Formats: sequence, structure tokens, C-alpha cells
Amino acid sequence: MSNRSTIEWTEHTWNPMTGCTKVSPGCKHCYAEEMAKRLKAMGTPGYENGFELSLLPDRLEQPLRRKKPTKYFVNSMSDLFHETVPDAFLDKVFDVIAQTPQHTYQILTKRAERMADYFNSCRAPQNAWLGVSVEDVKYGVPRIDYLRNIDAAVRFLSVEPLLEDIGAVDLGGIHWVIVGGESGRYARPLKAEWVDHIQQQCEAQSVAFFFKQWGTWGSDGKKRNKKANGREFQGKVWDEMPRIAAINL
Repeated sequence: MSNRSTIEWTEHTWNPMTGCTKVSPGCKHCYAEEMAKRLKAMGTPGYENGFELSLLPDRLEQPLRRKKPTKYFVNSMSDLFHETVPDAFLDKVFDVIAQTPQHTYQILTKRAERMADYFNSCRAPQNAWLGVSVEDVKYGVPRIDYLRNIDAAVRFLSVEPLLEDIGAVDLGGIHWVIVGGESGRYARPLKAEWVDHIQQQCEAQSVAFFFKQWGTWGSDGKKRNKKANGREFQGKVWDEMPRIAAINL
């Protein structure tokens, strides 16, 4: 079955594939890679190959068996648009999504160009939210232009881990921005002014803003357990979601 998620902006994870390869600085301390190693050591089905890319067609039908409307984060342990995933397998994934309109599917990729190429000839199902990772200026920001040109009901940015001030960003065509810091022993710092710059731009451009976490580095610049750092920014918890009713489908 799919797994209930502790990620603040979703409910369940659905992993019809596992494993990935690194493409940019945001991948350096990949949580999924470390988790895959542990799951392999535990003998967990689906992780026999560790973090090598593995298609798991037996998991495709999992959402079909769940009737309760659910938010699914698709491929929390991989990247759906990895360059070695056949288009035929992507077709099967999106066929399941189209067959289950009661669910919402949140799909996040660092392969924005591949995602844009795939949707050149088709429209994403209305219950598929498409997003790209934006961790820095060099690798992350260029992904936004690929995303904004895709015909999708919801387009979102995961600015996590935020590694630097990403500057002035055109959020035209973007409905939702998630921001967060990195976790773990080797986490890179997150600075409050970087988050503030993004939040102000979201407010100015009428884009929903969601602050996921500080991670290992707190707002005071000190390193501690991420739970102790919490989610508050500017004295409040920012948990805005895209305003679906206002989006022109």
C-alpha cells in the first residue's frame, strides 16, 4: 500500500519507482538515498537494488484501491521524469492518475525539461499538481520557465533545500511556493533573509506561500534538531495552499 507521509504539505506517498541519480547541488545530501540504503538493509520490498533506479509496476494500482480522497506525493523516493524512465511507464502512471479523480497527485521533479517535453503532446490530468525544485540560481531558477509553460491545473515550486538567495523571480503562472531548509548532520544553513525575499515576492504576485521547515539550522543561525527549530517564520506558521477555485482550469 501507499504510505502515510509526515511531509507537511501532503498526506500519502506513492512510489511506483524508486532510486535516482544526482543532477544538481540540491541532491548532495539526498534523504531518499540514505533512506533507501536503510530499507535495503532491512530487506524492504522495492529496495533490493538500493538507490538504483527501479520501476515497480506492481505498485501502479495502489491508488485505485483507495476510495477516500487523498493527497499523494508521487515518487518521494525517486524522480518520475528521470531520463531513463520510458514514456510508456509515464503513460501508465498518468493513466492511474486520470482514473482516480478523487485524489490529488503532487509531482515534483528536477528534470523540468523532460517533464515539459512529455507534456508537449498531452495535458496533465486536472488532479495532477506539477512542481520543480528550485534550490539555487544556477540550477533551480531556470526550471521555472519550463514549468510555467506546461498546461497544468496547479504549478508549484519546492524551494528546498534553499541554498542561497535566489533573487528576483517571475512567479507568473505559478500557484504555490514551498520553502524549506535542509536537515541532517551535514545540512547547509538557511538564512531568514532568503526566506523573507521569497515570501515578499509571493505576496506581491499573489502566490500561495508555504514554509515547510527551518531544518537543522534555526532562524537564529544555530544548529540543532529540526523539531526544535520548528516551522514558524516571522512569528507565524505559513501553510497556505493553492487556491484551486481561483485557478482557471
